[in-house]
Amino acid sequence: MVGEVAALPVSSRSLRSTRVASMHLHRVHGLGVARALLRMGTDRFRFGAVPGLEFVKLLGTGSGETFGVRDADLHRWGMFCVWSSSDALAEFESSSPIAQAWRNSANETWVAALRPLVVKGMWSGRELFESPVRGSARAGASAGAGVGETAPGGRVAALTRARIKPAQWRAFWSSVPPVALSLQSTPGLLARVGIGEAPVGLQGTFSVWESMGAIDTFAYKSEAHRQAIRQTHATGWYSEEMFGRFAIEWSSGTFDGRQL
Repeated sequence: MVGEVAALPVSSRSLRSTRVASMHLHRVHGLGVARALLRMGTDRFRFGAVPGLEFVKLLGTGSGETFGVRDADLHRWGMFCVWSSSDALAEFESSSPIAQAWRNSANETWVAALRPLVVKGMWSGRELFESPVRGSARAGASAGAGVGETAPGGRVAALTRARIKPAQWRAFWSSVPPVALSLQSTPGLLARVGIGEAPVGLQGTFSVWESMGAIDTFAYKSEAHRQAIRQTHATGWYSEEMFGRFAIEWSSGTFDGRQL
């Protein structure tokens, strides 16, 4: 998604919710690639029996530089989940055979528990978080999910995803490289990965930042990013979109050999 971290309008929602989200990223090599492809096809039928799991998307990943097929990375696979509680996520990580199978076949795993700060839009026709508190997106993001709360350790994740209208694919792809290039040199960016539910047409990004201020610097001051947002509003690339910011409650494992 060109918006990357999305400069959130003041009408966005700052959220209080008992729900927690999670991002799971697994890097595989050798035979692990074939196993990952198999699990992408079979795991979707096993999630119905996972306690507390309210929403899940299995994700391919890529560099996010063009959002075309050539960006795809067969060595990293992801999963985004929404849970009824932190306990449900902890139970999944500690005892689920799905989680265990991915860890066993992966060379590297990174998992993060994400508390929603500001979320706008829908994913597969669903609003994923309830009890919205209307107000300034910047104020809500700075305060956290509730009055006086802050992101633990300062780390914040940004997630954007969209269903791109087929007629807009070419225009969308031509607008991605300037944003991706400007993002590479942005201070405070700890990690970024392109995510997708399909090779084309259902794209997004997931990024980790050292602070909310670092996100704001990119979202509101990068001219390439601001231009992409203007084009998004003017052309109507998306038939559905969601973007949000999350406090990282905890994380485990490594991403490209680094602890985030």
